Amino acid sequence: MAVIHLIPAPLHRAALRLAHGVRRRWWRLRRPRVAGCRVLALDATGSVLLVRHSYGSGLWMPPGGGLGRREDPLAAGRRELAEEVRCTLLSARHLVDVEEDLHGAGNTVHIIAGTTTQTPRADGREVIEARFFALDALPEAMPPMLRGELARWVELFRK
Repeated sequence: MAVIHLIPAPLHRAALRLAHGVRRRWWRLRRPRVAGCRVLALDATGSVLLVRHSYGSGLWMPPGGGLGRREDPLAAGRRELAEEVRCTLLSARHLVDVEEDLHGAGNTVHIIAGTTTQTPRADGREVIEARFFALDALPEAMPPMLRGELARWVELFRK
């Protein structure tokens, strides 16, 4: 068990919000190049897993996060899914790369897709909700770009 889990969950969520705020300010000031991944985990019905983080916008989005130095995007996608919702990503594929502005930082996002047979479990710390959504019943509270691209990415994975 990680020592971080000894911190009470409400205090941990507050620390994550504070750290996220500091990181956003740093990115605006320094304008670094960063890389991350976004994981499209599909269940047996073809529904896609979305999460809400305890920090940031509070919008529903696929799990994901930053890549470690020289970390392979597929490995990062598997790691992020396991860390955020305790699921294993099966049949993982790297679909596309997307360039995004992330609070002033240039951000290359590797879109990783695969399947999972497990039920996601939010840890109540970094992730406060995790659910599967049918592509025709996505939540309203979602970034517009993701809403527009999600179906295209899922179709690309199915080919």
